[in-house]
Amino acid sequence: MLGINSMDFSSFYFITDSSLTKNGIIKDAEAAVRGGATVIQYREKCKDTGLMINEALQIKKLCAEKATFLVNDRVDVALAVDADGVHLGQTDMDYQAARMLLGKGKIIGVTVHSLKEAKEAEARGADYIGLSPIFETKTKRDAGKAAGLKLIGEISKTVSIPIVAIGGINLENARSVIKAGATTLCAISATAGEDVEKKVREFNGIIKIQQDE
Repeated sequence: MLGINSMDFSSFYFITDSSLTKNGIIKDAEAAVRGGATVIQYREKCKDTGLMINEALQIKKLCAEKATFLVNDRVDVALAVDADGVHLGQTDMDYQAARMLLGKGKIIGVTVHSLKEAKEAEARGADYIGLSPIFETKTKRDAGKAAGLKLIGEISKTVSIPIVAIGGINLENARSVIKAGATTLCAISATAGEDVEKKVREFNGIIKIQQDE
């Protein structure tokens, strides 16, 4: 695992999704790493804790020295497998409580939906923010109203921590997301098909070209 000091936001941020996967989330994570994703987030809402720990351990092994490994929401699972950190939503565990449990050396990302929440997340010490949703999405039912490209620009001019954009992003609109000010992006539905590696490589190509402009 890469860890907080070398967390790489120059490439695709991959999130597992057991409801959309075609080949299983372990194979998806492996394919995403091969495709160049430098952050892998294990997100699971409905499985038993024991199974989650088992899956998280497998994905952590795949990420070793290649990608930063984060666990969505579940601080207990992140602690159990010694993940690089967690990603928290607005209704998940409070940031300060998570930091106290995880310690200073772990990564904590926070989902935000507004400029106010972005500023609050940075003030509390978040290592990065996940801005969601950029466009309308059906992947996450409680994602909320689409933020749009304008909000990316507003936040990028206000906060200094990395911005990961997510929600309704595909190969057609990815360039506009990076151009608007996002550091990198995630696209769950658009990478959940048969060839995850190919899709991640395609997104990485767009991200790198736009970042270099």
